[in-house]
Amino acid sequence: MALIEWGNNLSVGVGEMDEQHKKLIKMINDLHDAMKTGKGKEATVKVITELTNYTQTHFSKEEKYMAQFNYADLDKQKAAHSAFIRKLNDIKKSVQDGQNVTIDFMKFLNSWLTEHIVGMDKKYSALFNQNGLK
Repeated sequence: MALIEWGNNLSVGVGEMDEQHKKLIKMINDLHDAMKTGKGKEATVKVITELTNYTQTHFSKEEKYMAQFNYADLDKQKAAHSAFIRKLNDIKKSVQDGQNVTIDFMKFLNSWLTEHIVGMDKKYSALFNQNGLK
């Protein structure tokens, strides 16, 4: 069973952002699978690196639209995004140093992403839709 299941509750009503969120969820689920099956450090670091890189790409795209559409909470989003990237980089370094990915970290990824989408990202839906992103 996947750690995070995509559902309508996670949709922000913007196709491009929903697809990127789905990809982030898949990557987190891939990391969870790697952890559960005891894959080696190299495989785990690879998945975390891909997740970090794609997360940065996604956040950059979101923030670009937010700036373009004068989104009021852009600074809050940027701060949350930066903190999340720092956490991903910290765990990547820990794994490179020989530590295993923990279930607590997987729970953090699950709760952070779902709470971020539901609590913050959904707030930009109407603005993005009004500006032609559906």
